[in-house]
Order: sequence, then C-alpha cells, then structure tokens
Amino acid sequence: MAQYDLIVIGSGPGGYVCAIRAAQLGLKTAVVEKRATFGGTCLNVGCIPSKAMLHASELYEQAGHGFAQMGIKVGKPSVDLAALIKYKEQNVDSNVKGVEFLFKKNKIETFHGAGSIVAPGKVEVKSADGKAQTLESKNIVVATGSDVARLPGIDIDETRIVSSTGALEFAKVPQKLLVVGAGIIGLELGSVWRRLGAEVTIVEFLDHILPGIDGEVARQFQRIQQKQGIAFRLSSKVTGVDASGKALKVKVEPAGGGSAAETVEADIVLIAIGRVPYTEGLGLDAVGVRRDNRGRIVVDPHFRTNVAGVYAIGDAIAGPMLAHKAEEEGVAVAEILAGQAGHVNYEVIPNVVYTFPEIACVGRSEEELKEAGMAYNVGKFPFAANSRARVNLATDGFVKILADAKTDRVLGVHILGPDAETMIAEAAIAMEFGASAEDIARTCHAHPTLTEALKEAALAVAKRAINF
Repeated sequence: MAQYDLIVIGSGPGGYVCAIRAAQLGLKTAVVEKRATFGGTCLNVGCIPSKAMLHASELYEQAGHGFAQMGIKVGKPSVDLAALIKYKEQNVDSNVKGVEFLFKKNKIETFHGAGSIVAPGKVEVKSADGKAQTLESKNIVVATGSDVARLPGIDIDETRIVSSTGALEFAKVPQKLLVVGAGIIGLELGSVWRRLGAEVTIVEFLDHILPGIDGEVARQFQRIQQKQGIAFRLSSKVTGVDASGKALKVKVEPAGGGSAAETVEADIVLIAIGRVPYTEGLGLDAVGVRRDNRGRIVVDPHFRTNVAGVYAIGDAIAGPMLAHKAEEEGVAVAEILAGQAGHVNYEVIPNVVYTFPEIACVGRSEEELKEAGMAYNVGKFPFAANSRARVNLATDGFVKILADAKTDRVLGVHILGPDAETMIAEAAIAMEFGASAEDIARTCHAHPTLTEALKEAALAVAKRAINF
C-alpha cells in the first residue's frame, strides 16, 4: 500500500492549491476527487462558468444599449444561447484541464472517487463502479467545499426549479425568472438572465439585499439594479412552488408571517439562498472529528481538527465561503505540515460581486465598526467625478474608505463601480502592510484611471479631496 505524507480530499481551489504547495515543499501528495474532472464547484459549476456568462451577457448589453452613445453602429444584437453555453463550457474545460496539468507537473497522484476517512491516516476511495481502495497517509486535509442550500418542501430538479448549477444550463432564455435569495449568487445569475432578456424578480427574506456587505453600498447598488430592470421583494419568503401547470406558481408570503400571501408566476425558479458545508459521507463522525451545529468542521488556528493528522480548510470550516480564502488556507496548511509558519490574515480577505457595476470590499463595514464601538473617519468619492469613468460611460457608484479616527489606519475599503474587482487589490495590499489613508492619498496614481477614485477617497478621509 502506497504511503503518502498528505492526502487531500477535494480538488477545488483550496484542495488543489494545498496539494500543489505541499508537493513544492517536498511532501509526497495525493488528491482524491469525486467528480470526473478536477477543480471542484468553483471551476466546474461555480466561479468560472458564471463569470463567463456574466462577461458575455455584459458585452451583449453594451452592444445593444451602450455602443450607440459612442457612435458605434452594430444593429440590434441577438443571442445564440447554445453558442454562449458552448463558450462557457470551453472555458470550464480549459480550466479543469489546467488543474490536471498542474497535478502532473508537480508529481501529485490523483484518485477519482468518493473519499472517506475510515481510520486516522486512512482514506477509502470508492469509485463510481463500486470498487474501493484504501490509501494511507501521515496527514489528511479535508477540502470538500460546499453544496447548495435547499428550501424545505421545494425540490430542485435543475430544469424548472434550479440551483446555481441549473441556472448555467438553460435551453432558452426564460420569460420570467424568480430568484429566491438576494445574496451574491442570486444577484449575479439574476443579472445574467436579465441582460439576456428575462424579466427577473428577486425575493429576499431580509429587509435588505447582500447581507454582510456595507449597508450604504448595498442600498445604492439596489437602486442601480432596479433602474436596470430587476424587481426586488424584500422581507418576503417563498413557502411553496406548484409545478403542476405550464407556469410555476410560487407562493410568496411576508417574512414575518401573516395572511398576505400571494402567488407569483414564473417560468424558472432559482433557489439561491446560500451554501452549506459538504461534510456528510466523509466518515468524520466514525473517527470522531468534531463539527459545529452548522455542519462545519471545527479546527484550531493551524487548521487541525480534534483528531490527530486530520486537517480541514475552505468552505468545510467556518469563515466566508470564498475560493481565494480557501486557497490561502490551502497554502497555509501545506506550509504548516512542512514545518513552516503558514498563516492567513482574515482581516484582509476581499469579497467581490461580479455584476455591473461590481462591488468589491475588504476589511470592515461601517455597521461592523459601529457594533465594535470603534471611532472612525469616512472618505468617499463618486465615480461620477472620475474622468476615466465618465469617458467609459460607467459613472454609477463610489469608493468609500474607513480609517481609524486616531491612527488613520485603513480599516475597510468598499467599492461600488466599474472594475471594482481589480481596484480592491490595491486596498488589500495597503491593508496587509498596515497602511494609513494618508499613505494611499500620497501614493501617485496614474491619470486618467479609475484607481484615482481610490486616491481621492483616501484624500477625502482628511476632507481634502481635489476633484469633488
């Protein structure tokens, strides 16, 4: 029986990065993956395919509504949905094959099948045909990611009532799409199909969208999305879906209960109420690995479970369910196993909503600072006052910087606007090095660029913005 220094269960962003880093550090490493392809949810049915469709649908909308303002005449565009889906699948295929190549390059052994821990240091791999083999390792890292959360009493068939997976595979653009959940996934996929022609309504249990995002940013973003054509029903819940007829009949009630229920018709219902850790069927209970009341594996600051030699990272443990958070943890645990000082700074984990305009944030929100009783200063700068944003016809949104009132250290940066996903990296680097708002303000930014808005927001912390 082959002996490994490390077996990683799961090849999503956390798992494959962990395996590669461990192999770089000289550990004999194996990966167990239940899918036929590597990359986990992110590469197969999550981050990558959704971004392909977001990109394509955004260009489609620009061609139909934005080009004419710049004097570009292309006629009315049309959508070949089958070709769009093929473009998406080609990108998925390229990425998953890239992970396979990296495994071979780093001499990582791979096993396809459902992995489970049958004893400390032993992983059973059961293939689709029922055959099983047992692998032995000094260390095991659980990097199994997460699964879609489900609504009780509503069955997801991935045809008419779909999860985020089914929402990437429609045979035609639905006339009416009802999205349950106004989080990142619901908003991103809702925006894709709205651009492509669907009438989109988003039902949210809370009285606001995007829980966890800075409130001011979320409120302005909602107004922008409403102007673009998305309808919101807040403080509401879906309690049932009747799929017996040609149209789905969705029962929507006030979140607090009562008799004001009504029925809304839709062609497709997308359940996007969040994700849950994928920790069932891994043999965790049999070997005594502790989990919390939400099914997440409990780990210490070094990602160790209560069972010697068993570690966990990514969506399977507490923290934001973000691919890059899992990647950082994967690197950290690999370095710890190799005797180095692996570490993740959870205060500087960026978060992005890939709609248009985008939202990107890092650090704390105003609500979090108020709850913590921390004194802070705010600097804001609108993209409407940024010359490059005006040229690009992308003036919605703003940059907001929150800085400690005494030390001026940057505590949080929130961007609602064009290319926010790229701009947030500068803020993350600044915060990683403990920068003050003045440090950003005194750093020369190229002109004309969108990133000047970040500099101006930093200047605004001290009430000395130049262009607003």
